[in-house]
Amino acid sequence: MIQFSIRPATEADFEAILDLIKKLALFEKAPEKVSNTVEQMKGEQKYFQAWVAEKSDGEIIGFALFYYVYYTWVGKSLYLDDLYVKEAYRGHKIGSKLLDKVIEIGKQNACKRIRWQVLNWNTPAVDFYKKIGANLDNEWINCDLE
Repeated sequence: MIQFSIRPATEADFEAILDLIKKLALFEKAPEKVSNTVEQMKGEQKYFQAWVAEKSDGEIIGFALFYYVYYTWVGKSLYLDDLYVKEAYRGHKIGSKLLDKVIEIGKQNACKRIRWQVLNWNTPAVDFYKKIGANLDNEWINCDLE
């Protein structure tokens, strides 16, 4: 079993998070679309929050990045922009723990909805989100937890 902890990301984690963002973009077959930089993240950090999964040796092996939004139909909500775990560490409930943390934060902050998107060909993720009770539509596959 892999020993890891979930903690709030700090500015010192931005390089590792950006590396994971690039790995996610490669997985999603769009690596050329990542234009973000560590410097940009530092300058814009008031617009997002992130949590990381960290091994006991300090290696960042996953992250969840989110921000608050307002949906006119329901009000204050939380948008999970990215959730990613390094391929070598999947299957150890790391993604589930990161998602649990985001859901907990949404509840603590009286959010009416948590929303995210998943590519329709990412079958393992789609199946996981269905399993936890997310409502999925058939276009971009928006996932809502009320």
